[in-house]
Amino acid sequence: MSRSGKPRVKVPKSAVVGETITIKTLIKHKMESGQRRDGDGNIVPRSIINRFVADFNGQNIIDVKLEPSISTNPYFAFDAIVPEAGEFVFTWYDDDGSVYEKKKKIKVE
Repeated sequence: MSRSGKPRVKVPKSAVVGETITIKTLIKHKMESGQRRDGDGNIVPRSIINRFVADFNGQNIIDVKLEPSISTNPYFAFDAIVPEAGEFVFTWYDDDGSVYEKKKKIKVE
């Protein structure tokens, strides 16, 4: 399992119904391609975030497939419309089987 994988998410605490908000996400992750060798000449196992998903109240709002050329510590910023109060769930999937999740609630005014 990967030792990296610390997600950070920035979502406003509240919004007006129908408002478009900007969400920012970042996950600390080395993104090993599986092509590098360690000091002993052994191949460092591949470990990349291969998928990022964001849901709001159980409904998918973004689903991104990532390729091996993605940079270290992948960052995403995207807009979402807030139809009601609820909870965003952000999930990152790693090649090594690790799954990282972060949840953020939002209120409506």
